[in-house]
Amino acid sequence: MPRSIVKLPKVADTVDEVLLLEWLVPIGGTVSAGDPIVRVETDKVEMEVPTPVGGTLVETLVPEGEEVATGAGLCVIET
Repeated sequence: MPRSIVKLPKVADTVDEVLLLEWLVPIGGTVSAGDPIVRVETDKVEMEVPTPVGGTLVETLVPEGEEVATGAGLCVIET
């Protein structure tokens, strides 16, 4: 099956990194495009990041509690 790497989108014009707070979907969990997949925090706000593709989450690339840069891979979804 094809796999897609979900990348952290630009969350704000002045934000280049966020703190990954919590994975909202476990490995093996299924998601639809647009579903929130991870909760992140900037210096001003917490937000949920949606996945652009649907499928099964097969791998997380960033552990909870780590900083992640805009455009970096967050996880792998088998579509």
